[in-house]
Amino acid sequence: MLKNQDVLRSNLKEYTLGIALVIIIILFQILTNGILLKPQNVTNLLLQNSYVLILAMGMLLCILSGGNIDLSVGSIVAFIGAVSATLIVNNNIGVIPGILIALSIGLVIGAWQGFWIAVVGIPSFIVTLAGMLTFRGLTLVILNGRTIGPFPVSYQVLSSGFIPDIVASSDIHILSIIIGIVISIIFIIKEVYDEKQKKLYGVHSKSNNTLILKLVAGVALINIFIYVLASYKGISVIMIILFVLYFTYSFITKKSVFGRHIYAMGGNVKAAKLSGIKTNKVLFFVYVNMALLSALAGIVIAGRLNAASPKAGVGFELDAIAACFIGGASTSGGIGTVMGVVVGALIMGVLNNGMSIMGVSVDWQQAIKGIVLLIAVAFDILSKKKSK
Repeated sequence: MLKNQDVLRSNLKEYTLGIALVIIIILFQILTNGILLKPQNVTNLLLQNSYVLILAMGMLLCILSGGNIDLSVGSIVAFIGAVSATLIVNNNIGVIPGILIALSIGLVIGAWQGFWIAVVGIPSFIVTLAGMLTFRGLTLVILNGRTIGPFPVSYQVLSSGFIPDIVASSDIHILSIIIGIVISIIFIIKEVYDEKQKKLYGVHSKSNNTLILKLVAGVALINIFIYVLASYKGISVIMIILFVLYFTYSFITKKSVFGRHIYAMGGNVKAAKLSGIKTNKVLFFVYVNMALLSALAGIVIAGRLNAASPKAGVGFELDAIAACFIGGASTSGGIGTVMGVVVGALIMGVLNNGMSIMGVSVDWQQAIKGIVLLIAVAFDILSKKKSK
């Protein structure tokens, strides 16, 4: 019994963030008289916060590389939206070519900023601050202070569309339920495989009871979540995109050489250089990746708003940075996970949505989010001191 308690205590820190999210959800479910977890509201919450999840995954790599941040992402979002509207709405370029051009421009922007940071050696704070001002100004020039829209319906599908069901007249989205079962099976196989690999290499692993508890809780949460979505319109297109991004960046950070190099840089950049890691090259591609994800977020936001606006993207960089730090990323770099960032973004989304339903003013919402961010960073610093 004592041994099981010790194992549970040792694994508790791993799930602290998830437990905090569940507590916040339960709290707002009570305070909003059950509105928070209504199927339509859950779907809207995910759609509204999709940009934070996209940007936060890119921002995580910046932070991991040594506590760097990108202040330009909000302006790039607005700039890409303006470019997309000019191409697709004003010049009647096809939706797919327009999206591909917009993403290509994102890559060029990333290469431009990455050059000044990685090759010339200008601090990322200065380069991305300059980018924030530059691309916000170019957005105003392109739009001439006006809002351009609407976009074609096919463009909006990316941000607001849903996958069609296999049964047209059903009250429950059957295909979503099937996808939930498939995800559950994949989850179980992955967790069991990971535990076997840990035992094979002599790495500390969970006890059988803890593993079973995790599998049962994980499958339950997945299927409850999918059932809630299936009760409204089912799984959205943007959710599939987020799902793909999550697994892609989880693989990059956990399994790839590039990901290990990013963590090594965040741990000790001088030691990373001495060990043969091309730190400038890694830093360059980190910012190219960040700009590409900013371009994707710009397309998603423009499609959701159904217009390109000069005010789009304001404060988005702060949301992404906050999601990373709330999600457990270290301010000095080298520590952080994609799952943590996703949970951090969801915590922010639930706070925003819950307070909006309760009628809390935007001013107070900003103040409360600021306090939550401060507590998260303070917790990170105090944990490090305690471990030393």
